[in-house]
Amino acid sequence: MHDVRPTRAARTVLCGALLALLGGCAVGPDFRAPVLPQEAGYRADAVPTATASADTPTGDAQRFLQGEDVPAQWWTSFANDEINRRVEQALANSPTVASAQAALRQAQENAGAARGGLFPSIDASLGANRQKSPVAATASPYTIHNASIDVGYTLDLFGGVRRGIEAQSALADYQRFQLDATYLSLAANVVTTSILEASLREQIRATAEIADVYQEQFSLVDRQFRTGAKSQGDVLFAQSQVASANAQLPALRKALARTQTQLAVYLGRFPSQAELEAVDLDAMSLPTGIPLSLPSTLVRQRPDIRAAEAQLHAASARVGIATANLFPTISLSGSFGSQAQDSSDLFGSSSEAWSLGLNLLQPIFRGGTLRAQKRAAEAGLDKAAADYRTTLLSAFQNVADSLRALELDAEGLVAQTSAASATANSLELTRKQYADGSVAYLQVLDATRLYQQARLGVIDARATRLADTAALFAALGGGFGDDQPALATDNEAGIP
Repeated sequence: MHDVRPTRAARTVLCGALLALLGGCAVGPDFRAPVLPQEAGYRADAVPTATASADTPTGDAQRFLQGEDVPAQWWTSFANDEINRRVEQALANSPTVASAQAALRQAQENAGAARGGLFPSIDASLGANRQKSPVAATASPYTIHNASIDVGYTLDLFGGVRRGIEAQSALADYQRFQLDATYLSLAANVVTTSILEASLREQIRATAEIADVYQEQFSLVDRQFRTGAKSQGDVLFAQSQVASANAQLPALRKALARTQTQLAVYLGRFPSQAELEAVDLDAMSLPTGIPLSLPSTLVRQRPDIRAAEAQLHAASARVGIATANLFPTISLSGSFGSQAQDSSDLFGSSSEAWSLGLNLLQPIFRGGTLRAQKRAAEAGLDKAAADYRTTLLSAFQNVADSLRALELDAEGLVAQTSAASATANSLELTRKQYADGSVAYLQVLDATRLYQQARLGVIDARATRLADTAALFAALGGGFGDDQPALATDNEAGIP
């Protein structure tokens, strides 16, 4: 029997291949997080230290705290237990969150599957074949029993497998930041929709009270008409004012119903299951200390920026994969087993069988496919870089717009409060003059209309200020990012 053990030359080849593996490096670009340009900022002018203040609920001045970070549970700054309960329930029950969590688990498992490419594949097989061959020693059918362990391994000399792991790890990071973005947007939606709900309740209450005033005035004019003191035209005009005020109520109630069903969906419930306690504007506190994160902190805190960076990382790794495909691939294979016609002899020394294999594959001509794939990956990297910059610019725009909005919201509330105070005084004076007979009823109606507009303006200004405050918290990242692990480093991704 011939000695079929590996020859010295074969062992030398295997050792050389292993040494090449140990000293190999991953081709393609090594990812580095983008550097924030020095000119990056929120505004061309200086951010004011504080906003204006108004003598009305939620009219306090807001101070901008430079360099401070947004708290993780920023919605508690509004000091409303019902809003806190809604946000917590939404984060726990929303199917949008469940979908993002499942996408993250899927991406993490795909990354784990990619890491398996760094290790040999080992398979065991056991079988029996019944066969008949005219060239065999006997013409009778016979059975061959076999059992073996097969080992295969592809040397990652140029880092194609490692770059694949890096790409999948980056995609898992992307899904993690997408989950953070889902948390942030859901919390912001619950808070702003709750503020809208409170605003609509206040508008309905104010409009109903104004309609009652018009009704009272209509009754007065009608009595005066019956005594001949007023004309029929005065009666019809007063009646039209009542109808006009009442006509606004169905639209407001419709909008309120829509906010309630929307909130139910945010909370992961059917509209029939919604259990929402009323939220009033007066029961909400305006956060007066507004943290304003540094630009360098914003890029590590906003989930959408982190997600765009992860996509850029994955695109960089794909260039490495496409580059590695241009180089040779070396595969090792081995098998150890036994073959016998009788199962009782299957593991005897005479039935032993083994093999070793070494395979080298060097692409020579693929019709330009491999180089085209590399150029496509490079174009994908350019696109990801442009998308990252777009996301970055949009993030800074969001913060800038929210800062300016808070500044102007405060000024708007001051103006609306002043208008409401002036129209209330004017209405009171006009009513007294009308009772004395010194002014016509038309002037009373005009004064009432102006007061109505001013009162509704104050309600809208208060709600807008609260909603824009929530928008700024969200624009700054909503506290997500600082407590999250950084993107996988090269060593964590399996890159030596």
